[in-house]
Amino acid sequence: MNLEALLDRERIRDLMARYTMAGDRAQVEVLAKCFAPDGGLEFPGTRATGPQEIIAALRGASRNPDLRVVHHHVASPLITLDSSGQAQSRSYFFVVTNAGPDHGGTYVDRLARLPQGWRFAHRQVRIDWQSATSLYPDFGARK
Repeated sequence: MNLEALLDRERIRDLMARYTMAGDRAQVEVLAKCFAPDGGLEFPGTRATGPQEIIAALRGASRNPDLRVVHHHVASPLITLDSSGQAQSRSYFFVVTNAGPDHGGTYVDRLARLPQGWRFAHRQVRIDWQSATSLYPDFGARK
C-alpha cells in the first residue's frame, strides 16, 4: 500500500468521525456536509438524497425528550479503495445513551473523492440489535 492510499484511508476515517460527532450533537447541517451533493443516507424507514433532504429527514425524525446523551462508537472500519476515486467501507457501531446501551449495527458506505475531499456517496445504516429500553424509535431490531 502506498502513502497516498494510507492518507486516503485516514481522510475517510476523519469523515466518519465528523459525521459521528455531528450526529451525536444533533448538528444536522454539519452532518449533511459529509455527503456528496447527490449523496444518500438510508436508515430504517428513511431514504434521503442530497444534503437538503438529509437535513429534512433528520430534523423530521421524532426525538424522544428523554434522550439527553448520545454517543456512537464506531469500530473496525474496513476500507477498500479503487483507482477511480471511489471507496467502500463497512464498520460496526454501538450507541450508548443516558439510559445505557441502546442499539448497534453496521454502516455500509460508498464514498467519493471530490475536490473538497472524501464524502459519502451513500451510507446505509443497518440496525442489528436494539435494547428493549431503547430511547430511539423501534427500528425493528428490539431484543
